[in-house]
Amino acid sequence: MRNIVCFILLVIIAYGCKVSENRTKVIDIEGAHLVNPSEIWLSHEHILVDFIGADSINPSRWSHETVIKEVIPYFNQLKEFNVAYFVDATPQYLGRDVVLLKKISEMSGVRIITNTGLYGVNNNKYIPQYAFKMSAEELAEMWINEYEHGIDETTIKPGFIKIGVDSSDSLDIMHQNLVKAAAITHLKTGLTIASHTGRANGLWPQLSILKENGVSPQSFIWVHAQNEENNDNLLKAAELGCWISLDGLGWELENHIEKILFAKRNGFLDRVLISHDAGWYDPQKDIQSIQPFTNIFNQFLPALKKNGFTEKEINLLLSVNPTKAFSIEIKRHPL
Repeated sequence: MRNIVCFILLVIIAYGCKVSENRTKVIDIEGAHLVNPSEIWLSHEHILVDFIGADSINPSRWSHETVIKEVIPYFNQLKEFNVAYFVDATPQYLGRDVVLLKKISEMSGVRIITNTGLYGVNNNKYIPQYAFKMSAEELAEMWINEYEHGIDETTIKPGFIKIGVDSSDSLDIMHQNLVKAAAITHLKTGLTIASHTGRANGLWPQLSILKENGVSPQSFIWVHAQNEENNDNLLKAAELGCWISLDGLGWELENHIEKILFAKRNGFLDRVLISHDAGWYDPQKDIQSIQPFTNIFNQFLPALKKNGFTEKEINLLLSVNPTKAFSIEIKRHPL
């Protein structure tokens, strides 16, 4: 009898280990948990963005009640498509408001993932003055602190690192520090780095900095890769291990279809993320013009199916890839 019980226990343990192998850990507003690779993601969206600049932004510029009233109908639309995860890519000093995100998550039932980091796009308009006096190590210490202790005196922790650089063959000192700080933070936390990059000329110097700091390209999401005109650069980046984020589907369709077909022909669909980069409530506008988060389901997926995409390939784009991309795992460069 004892042998039978022991055998059953071993089977249960083995089965549990097998299940856990297929589940990865992510961090959303509610904390860390395991994810099934069949759940649907939107991997780059925005709830609120305020472009006023780091020297003027203040949470008093918007009301949670007003934002929720404007935004929640768009979240309710996501129920029809069983969206489980919504990655809010708004960084600090552009309107990141984790308490607002928590309220929307609780009301909608959609898990929302927020970020740590700083955003250097537009000649550092969204970088606070104190950051220019800090080293990459000091910046990383701030971001690691948010991961370990919570954001803005809450218990809410970031699920990825969001940085941004101006697309250029060479990065200015501030942007170099942002990438290095992201590398340091990744090696401490396992958070994936998502960098607003655009054209590929801004990608290569970032990957060089990651390599110098021992971080694998597999930890890096090339944000707005749809802006790169030479598709061969997408292939090159994918071969290096980067995640290729085609995230303008809230605004454009044909270019994305062409790039997805290129990815399929060249065998790197398993490195591609798709999303809308849509929304968002803008505190500078009296009348809002929020773009829905549904073009993927209403327009893009039907177009892919017409081009011969299988359910397995669509599941790869909507579920498997983002689950892997945002998993909490330290990925070192194979130097």
